[in-house]
Amino acid sequence: MRSSILTLCLVGATALAGCSRESAPPADPAATPEGTPAAEQPVAHFDQHSYAEPGKVRIEDLALELALDFEQKQLAGSATYTLDWVDPEATQLVLDTRDLTIEKVVGEREDGKWVDLKYTLAEPQPPLGSKLTIEAPQRSERIRVSYHTAPEASGLQWLTPAMTEGGKQPFMFSQSQQIHARSWVPLQDTPQVRFTYTAHVTSPEDVMVLMSADNDPEAERDGDYSFEMPQPIPSYLLAIAAGDLVFEPISDRSGVWAEPAMVEKAAAEFADTEKMIEVTEELYGPYRWGRYDMLVLPPSFPYGGMENPRLSFITPTVIVGDKSLVSLIAHELAHSWSGNLVTFVTPNHGWLNEGVTSYVENRIVEELYGKERADMETAIARNALREGIDAMSAPAQSLAIRPGVEPAVDADGSEVAYDKGAWFLSFLEQRFGRDVFDPFLRGYFDHFAFQGIDSQTFIDYAKDNLLARHPGKVTEAELEQWIYEPGIPDSAPEVTSPRFDAVDAARKAWLDGGEMPSKSATDAWTTQEWVHFVEGMPQTLSAEQLAALDEAYAFTGTANGEIAQRWYPLAVRSGYGEANEAIAEFLERVGRRKLIMPTYAELVKTPEGLALAEQVLADARAGYHPITTGSVEAVIAKAKGEEAAAQAD
Repeated sequence: MRSSILTLCLVGATALAGCSRESAPPADPAATPEGTPAAEQPVAHFDQHSYAEPGKVRIEDLALELALDFEQKQLAGSATYTLDWVDPEATQLVLDTRDLTIEKVVGEREDGKWVDLKYTLAEPQPPLGSKLTIEAPQRSERIRVSYHTAPEASGLQWLTPAMTEGGKQPFMFSQSQQIHARSWVPLQDTPQVRFTYTAHVTSPEDVMVLMSADNDPEAERDGDYSFEMPQPIPSYLLAIAAGDLVFEPISDRSGVWAEPAMVEKAAAEFADTEKMIEVTEELYGPYRWGRYDMLVLPPSFPYGGMENPRLSFITPTVIVGDKSLVSLIAHELAHSWSGNLVTFVTPNHGWLNEGVTSYVENRIVEELYGKERADMETAIARNALREGIDAMSAPAQSLAIRPGVEPAVDADGSEVAYDKGAWFLSFLEQRFGRDVFDPFLRGYFDHFAFQGIDSQTFIDYAKDNLLARHPGKVTEAELEQWIYEPGIPDSAPEVTSPRFDAVDAARKAWLDGGEMPSKSATDAWTTQEWVHFVEGMPQTLSAEQLAALDEAYAFTGTANGEIAQRWYPLAVRSGYGEANEAIAEFLERVGRRKLIMPTYAELVKTPEGLALAEQVLADARAGYHPITTGSVEAVIAKAKGEEAAAQAD
C-alpha cells in the first residue's frame, strides 16, 4: 500500500516482535502465473494482531459464497476452509472476526456428510475483534462458517449513488490491510497464513463485481459472478468491489476499471503501466500474477493505493492530467514482487513489504521518467522522514526490534517502514553497485517467492549472499545498525536535486524581497517542485504573503491533492481564513488520510479551527471510510481532551 510518492505513509509497522529464525526453502523461479512452487510449511510466528494458531492448523483454500445487499449494507453467505492440520493433536480451529454474526458452523465428515460443530464467539477485544473457536474433534478437512457482516464493518465501505462519480448506482469496496479482512470474512487474519481462494458472489444485476482474482475484462453484468485466485495470498490481500464499473484496456495484460466518467482519464494517466511491468520484469524477474489491472475508487478511499493482487485499488487523487503522480502505480505494481510475492510474516516487519517496494518503485520511476524525477521524489520522502523521525520513540525509529523483544505495536505503523526501508536498500545498492545488488534482489524474490519471512531471515540471507560473497563492502555491524538501531545512520547516502536548488533560490528571493518566481520558470515546474516550494516555507506567513501566492498560483482550491496537503495546513497555521471554504470542501470531498490528516491536525489546535473540524467531519462522515472516520475522530477527541484539561487547570 502506498499513500503515494510524496508521503507520510500510514501502513506497515516498524517494530518487530520477537520471532524464531524462519527456515525458508528456495522457491522455483520459473513458477508460472497459474501455479506456485511447492514449499515446506513455514515456522509459525507470534502475531499479536491475530488470535489464529497457524502452528496447529492452517487454511489452505477458501471458498466464498456471498450475496451482496446494498440496502442492508451487508455481505451474507458462507466461507468454506480446506485445512491442513499441522499439529496431530489439534482439534480446534481459531479464527479472527470483527462485528460478524455467526449463524452456523459445520464440518465435513469422511463420508462427505456435513455435521454441526460447536463453536464459541468471544466478547470483542479492540482492536482485534472477537475470537471464534471451533471445536473439530474429527479434524475435518473442510469446515464451513455461515455468517453475515455488519453495516459498520471496518473493512467495507458502502456508498450511496450521490457519493459516486456517476451519481446513479451505489458503490462498495473493501480495505483489508492491515487487520480488517476479519470484518467481512472469518479468517486466520495474519500474513503468515497464505491460501488460494474461489468466490461466487451474487448482486443486483446492474452492478459489476470485482475481486482480487481473475477478473474477466469482457465480463457482462448479470448479478452472478465467479472468481478464482490460484496463487496463495495472505488475508490482507483479499478484496472485493462493486459498482457502476467499466473497463478500458492499456495492454493485453493490463487495464483500468472505473466508473464511466473516469475510465478514459484514468487509462490515459496510467498509460505507462505496461512499460512499468516490463521494466520491473527486466530488473527483478517475471510478473507471476497473470493480469495487472487497476480499479479507480471514489475519493473516499482512505489510502493512495492498495496492492490487491491482479487488481490494485487506486485513489483518483493521483489523476491530475500530467502523469506527475503515477509513481503510486509503480509502487502498487512493485508490491507484486515485494509484499504480495515475498511477504512480511507479521505486520511488525512492515519494512520488508513497504521499504523494499518503495525502493523498487523509485527504480521504476528512474527507468521510465529519468533520474532527475526519481531523485526529486527521493528527496521529498527523505526530507519528510528526517523532519519527523526525531519526534518518534527509539523503537519506532528502527526498522525492526532485535529478536526477543515483543513491543505492543499498532498494526497501521509509520512512514519509517517505507522511507527508511528504501533508504537502507539504497545504501546497499551504493556500496555493492547495481551490477551486484540487482541480481541479489532478484534472487531474493525468487528464493522466498510465495512465502512470509521476518527481518532476521532477510539479514541472514543478505549476510550469505551479499556480505560473504563481496567482502569489505558492508560490515555486519552496519547491516544491523540500519535495521535494529534508531535514527538515520551516518552511512546513509544523500541525494541532491539541481531542480530543487533552483526552487529553493526562487523561494528565498521571494521571502527576502518579495520577488515572485518568474513565470517562465514556474510554468515548467512539476508537482514535485511545487510541493518542495510550499514545504520549504516558514511555519507561518502573513495574510498578504498568502494572498500574493494565491493570486499568482491559485493554491487555494487546487485540484492537486499533494499541493493541497501542504498549502492548507500552512493557511490554517497562518490564520488565513480566506481558505476556510476551500478547506472544508476539500476535506469533505477527499477521504484519503494522507492528504487530509495534516489539515485536520492543524485545525484542532485552535478553538475556531476545532469547531470547523467538527463541522466538516459531521458533513463528511457519510462519505468517509470507517478507517478515515476513526483517524479524524481520534485527532478531534485528543484536542478536546487537552482543551478540557487546560480549562480545568
